[in-house]
Amino acid sequence: MRKGFTTGSCAAAASKAAAYMLLSGKEKSTIKIETPAGVMFEAKIVDIQQGKTYVTCAVIKDGGDDPDVTTGSHIVSKVSIIEDSFEKDIHSSLKVIIDGGIGVGRVTKPGLDQEVGNAAINHVPREMIQKEVTEVCSIFDFNGVLKVEISVPEGEELAKRTFNPRLGIEGGISILGTTGIVEPMSTKAILDTIRVELNQKKALGQKVAIVSPGNFGQQFMKDNFGYDLDKSVKCSNFIGETVDMVCDMGFEKMVLTGHIGKLIKVAGGIMNTHSHEADCRMEILACCGILANGDSALARKILGCTNTEEALRLVEEAGILKETMDIVLEKVLFYLNFRAQGKIQIECVIYSGDFGILAKSAGAKDLLM
Repeated sequence: MRKGFTTGSCAAAASKAAAYMLLSGKEKSTIKIETPAGVMFEAKIVDIQQGKTYVTCAVIKDGGDDPDVTTGSHIVSKVSIIEDSFEKDIHSSLKVIIDGGIGVGRVTKPGLDQEVGNAAINHVPREMIQKEVTEVCSIFDFNGVLKVEISVPEGEELAKRTFNPRLGIEGGISILGTTGIVEPMSTKAILDTIRVELNQKKALGQKVAIVSPGNFGQQFMKDNFGYDLDKSVKCSNFIGETVDMVCDMGFEKMVLTGHIGKLIKVAGGIMNTHSHEADCRMEILACCGILANGDSALARKILGCTNTEEALRLVEEAGILKETMDIVLEKVLFYLNFRAQGKIQIECVIYSGDFGILAKSAGAKDLLM
């Protein structure tokens, strides 16, 4: 499947082109940048507007074969020379000032990549923009200060089709990307890969399927239990389908190890944990907190959180973290066993980045050792 480029890559490319045109006075129809993944991105530059102290241009987002809502949107960068001495003083340590304009969301709740009040331009895209614009400044021996403003004319409307409003990002989309590349998500291809890996483990004589949604979970097993990563299988968001495969292939047992942000969804019977399928993380966690004798005020606070790590801190402050997580684990196991229909023994470990192991079933440790 065809790969695409993130909004972060588009913003960096547009910013580099705008800076080049501003400092050289020459128009630029294409520009190349190197993504954090090491892949070169040659972007077509459109919607060019040139002024005495600024240039505005855009890159049209292409997400490849991934069903990305931002594909086709215009990622616009306006690069301006800062001449105001007061603004220079405020940003005296910076050569490139980065902010968001129309259609780029602004953070209103804590716990996200950017602090409250900042434009929702994540740190990797900011680093990319900084790098590309600084390189252009070096080429032209420019020692002043440039301001980069990223905007997305379609952003406010597009944001309604994302989780941004729920996360407390208001007014538009986020500028995202950690590698600069959009990897197309083919459900069939991922499921086929999971099936192949499970088949390999079975053929090698493994009777226990050790499963984790992602790389972080696999590393967690190694760090905490000394588990050999080569023996584990990554199931991505497809927890339900993976349980089906494990049962069909004749494994005797299964251990699922995952971050609370994923597995809290399973506690509500959600077996595909992709954000496009379902969320309800805070709702489920709030309900489990109530069952652990938390009060309604705690539940309201949890419902206002943007991520599970933030919510867990509230639960810990209330003194019911263990009780709450025991209930979460019980519900996770219920739905996993319901899916398996008693065909295999299922164990589970739930962890968080801040708190480590939150809960583990009775037989999980023995199967991982």
